[in-house]
Amino acid sequence: METKPDYFQANKELWNQRTTVHLDSAFYNLEGFKKGETVLTPIELSELGEVKGKSMLHLQCHFGMDSLDWARRGASVTGVDLSDTAISEAQKLNAEMGLDASFVCCNVLETSAHVPGQFDIVFTSYGTIGWLPDLQPWAKVVAEKLKPGGLFYIAEFHPVVWMFDDEFTRIAYSYENQEVIITENQGTYTDRAADIKGKEYSWNHSISEVLNALIGAGLQIEQFNEHMYSPYPCFRNVIEFETGKWHIKGLEGKIPMVYSVKAKK
Repeated sequence: METKPDYFQANKELWNQRTTVHLDSAFYNLEGFKKGETVLTPIELSELGEVKGKSMLHLQCHFGMDSLDWARRGASVTGVDLSDTAISEAQKLNAEMGLDASFVCCNVLETSAHVPGQFDIVFTSYGTIGWLPDLQPWAKVVAEKLKPGGLFYIAEFHPVVWMFDDEFTRIAYSYENQEVIITENQGTYTDRAADIKGKEYSWNHSISEVLNALIGAGLQIEQFNEHMYSPYPCFRNVIEFETGKWHIKGLEGKIPMVYSVKAKK
């Protein structure tokens, strides 16, 4: 019998490799961030609003740039991520910038066992939940870590985008979460030629699956939006049709690229 792969371990190893490449990339522009440039996008900045004086838990925070941007805006931030390399770099960056965010390495589904207390805001964004096979345990974590009356916010790439092949020439995957998607990874979205190789495991989560998982965990949906652009040029075959707004070339204005949800406990 074929042994079932450890999805999380395989993905962790790839994200450890990606982190070392991402740190020096123009895509992340770490030096600009250190000098005061924001890395948060107009989507979450306008929809989440003022965070000063609030506690925030950032799920799947990568190497902490968004977490630290929120910290610079006055939030008390704790970031968690599966990649120990990313968390180590986030801690170094936090110390270098003189901020007081904290970072914890753990599987997002095990956050409650590693991070004490509850938060005013739980936040996650862009390329996070696709690494999770089932959203019910994830939504349970969100609910557990929110204070009563607390706010959950997610901005995420639209599941329609993940239906396409890498070159956006055909529909390759189902809109619904039917099975694990196994791809032979090469390079990364900041450098397609980077020496990073290995299998990665992901899942496509429909909008209804996301919303129903949150509702099932006891949250009330306050806002749901779909956005007809990506704030990042992280896909192949994209075109910048307005400053800071990218779409798939040939599909401009035809499919949503991002969705966002705001929910209350």
